[in-house]
Amino acid sequence: MTLDVGILGYRFMGRAHANALARLPMFFPETPAVNRDVLIGRDEAALEDARSRLGFDRTATDWRSVVDDVDVFYNLGPNFLHAEPSIAALEAGVPVFSEKPLAATLADAEAMTEAARSAGVPTACGFNYRFVPAIRYARELIRDGELGEIRTVRGRYLQDWLVDPEAPWSWRTDAELAGSGALGDLGAHTVDLVRFLVGDAPGGGEIDRVSGHLRTAVDERPVEGSGEMRSVTVDDDYTAQLAFTDGAIGVLEGSRIAPGHTNDHRIEIHGSEGSLGFSLERLNELEVLRPENRGFETILVTDEDDPYVDHWWPPGHVLGWEHTFVHENAAFLQAVADGTSFDPSFDAGLAAQRVLASIEASDERGTWEPVPELDGP
Repeated sequence: MTLDVGILGYRFMGRAHANALARLPMFFPETPAVNRDVLIGRDEAALEDARSRLGFDRTATDWRSVVDDVDVFYNLGPNFLHAEPSIAALEAGVPVFSEKPLAATLADAEAMTEAARSAGVPTACGFNYRFVPAIRYARELIRDGELGEIRTVRGRYLQDWLVDPEAPWSWRTDAELAGSGALGDLGAHTVDLVRFLVGDAPGGGEIDRVSGHLRTAVDERPVEGSGEMRSVTVDDDYTAQLAFTDGAIGVLEGSRIAPGHTNDHRIEIHGSEGSLGFSLERLNELEVLRPENRGFETILVTDEDDPYVDHWWPPGHVLGWEHTFVHENAAFLQAVADGTSFDPSFDAGLAAQRVLASIEASDERGTWEPVPELDGP
């Protein structure tokens, strides 16, 4: 079986997924064969250049003309473009991979999830950090009871690309196009990892209620090449407190204006018997405290029996950020070929979006807000 893939978007995420698709035959030969069929965008010249570099057969400037004649549709466009093309593909029976957050608004995320359930085909939401070997190993430790009952969860995701007030305005700084700022851009990843790690752990469970605070530090930014200034209508940073259904508490933080933090995503889980910590900037390592130890040990998760590592290099040879997309695509495309469900699906994307929406509502109302339960599958 060869799957014809169409991808909407050819910049950051487009390159990441195109690279992953190219690597699959080399390192995951058991995965279904993929033909990079069509690359979709608006700028014909830039699109043609990207097609050549990323190895696609053809281009299209209107997703409507191709969305129903591919075997898999990847929606890697800006957040405001997630809903309509994805729903159209699903209505045509085409499996869909959508970047995170699932949509710019909770209403769109709910509509996308409903369309996915009606279509009955595999879907994916782009939470690639679930596919870091050290995160997989951390989940195994938590599930095996190594930490005991979960008591405290901490997650932060800090970046600095918007520290400079002269950094240009973009769709990521506009509420209508992005939905939110650091909250959706970075917080979506943190919320999903928290759910992935402790969602079925003793003392953890689902995020039940939240208290959030959002802030915009720079109110307007220059439009590149025009001299015009445009308002920033999303948050630059956020904080949130969490209460979990089974008793644990948590604290989340995200910022795009944190000097010195280029891509600093850190998760800490503390239980009754031990703790663990993970940093994306040291993604081959996991810090673990067990009852028999007086301090943390740093485990290098690159042994041949660690998740995914047997597909790559000899033990001890570290993996990188781009490998998470290879792992993610291998699992998703196998689900497409088998006609089975994939996790994280649109349901996972909606679950994270409901937490984000509750954090935003808490900031607006100044109250603790409940997180609606995920209905359906």
